[in-house]
Amino acid sequence: MEYQILNTSTCLLVLLVFIPTGLGICPSSCKCSGNDRNVDCSGRNLTVLPQGLQDNLTYLNLSFNQFVDLDHQLTRFTNLRTLDISNNWLKNVPAHLPKSLWELYATNNNIKVLQKLDTAYQWNLRVLDVSRNMVERAVLINNTLSSLKFLNLSSNKLWTVPTNMPYNIETVDLSNNFLSQILPGTLVRLQHLTSLYLHNNKFSYIPDKAFDQLSQLQVITLYNNPWSCGDNQIIPYVLHWVQGTGARVLGAPCADQPWPWASAVPASAQPTGLDSSAMIKGTKAADREASAAAPEPTKVTKTHKQFKAKEVPPLGTRSHHPALSPGTRWPSPPSPAGPQEAAATRTVLVQGSAEGNASLAPATGSSTTPMTLSITSGMPTNYPKMPPSTTATLRQEEATASVPSRAGRWPAGLLCLALLLARAAP
Repeated sequence: MEYQILNTSTCLLVLLVFIPTGLGICPSSCKCSGNDRNVDCSGRNLTVLPQGLQDNLTYLNLSFNQFVDLDHQLTRFTNLRTLDISNNWLKNVPAHLPKSLWELYATNNNIKVLQKLDTAYQWNLRVLDVSRNMVERAVLINNTLSSLKFLNLSSNKLWTVPTNMPYNIETVDLSNNFLSQILPGTLVRLQHLTSLYLHNNKFSYIPDKAFDQLSQLQVITLYNNPWSCGDNQIIPYVLHWVQGTGARVLGAPCADQPWPWASAVPASAQPTGLDSSAMIKGTKAADREASAAAPEPTKVTKTHKQFKAKEVPPLGTRSHHPALSPGTRWPSPPSPAGPQEAAATRTVLVQGSAEGNASLAPATGSSTTPMTLSITSGMPTNYPKMPPSTTATLRQEEATASVPSRAGRWPAGLLCLALLLARAAP
């Protein structure tokens, strides 16, 4: 009898020990699903792991609790795929995590350093999110994390873009840090990178060739960085790269101001549409007075061949406008909306002779009215066209200007001819 009681007690003890694991009894402080292999223990103010967790868990959510240290406590979950330890008080990524992990979420903790051993043996890890911590240094070992596709280190205290990022990575979020430099070779191996987030940092420039190897890049964010737009020694690379890349650039650097080396005339010296109009009207009025008082038109014709222009640095390219008739003013170029439309305007005072202007406006004859041309460098794409009515009005106004009559030249010609014949006579 005593022997039977002893056997029964032994069996009950064995059942009490192994039934919770074998049958998958869910801990009372958690919610379970999927044969109790998916366990959600979030928001329970836990400071230690709950009792009764199965070793064959595949999903474990420990977020929004009071954990301070989980080192060596999760190693036994060798089938774990997803671990969420966000919104706790952890000072480091738990040591000796199971190597079976696919996704690790450790956002909003007190982690200051991402150590090399934290990720050294995570060959299966695909998602690593350590955002909203106080990470000042992220140490990654070369040729580790070979399966990682998504790395989120945003909202930390990083000063340098982490080196040795895995070559198969596709998305890297480094926004909201203190990043100011990219060391040479940091991004060279990232041939599969499609999304790079660098907004809200301290970048003043991007080193030469830093982005050249990002052949698969589709999206990059660069806004809210203190770019050195006035420094033509360090800023040109990123500006030219933005223009040439096929990726979608959100927040292109220096988009709200012209490039310093593309500005031929200071902004204060560039004539506005009102100034140009006043200049043309003034030159027309002065020309009418001068043409009326000029005794000999031939002297005026000599001055027509003079071209006066403000001295400006040579520019790379000029947009060629169609032929303009004297007095016709090309519409003022639009204000530049970005580096691709940054245009430096020269104001050129052109006085054309009868021979020079014949190809421009043969119908108007010889005109002494100077005209103002806006020669624009750069690559503007949205010049407005001159309305026909405006062109007709300008030409009509030009036609009313006083022009010396050719009939008045005959008496002087006949007199000269008579003098020549008189001298030639014996």
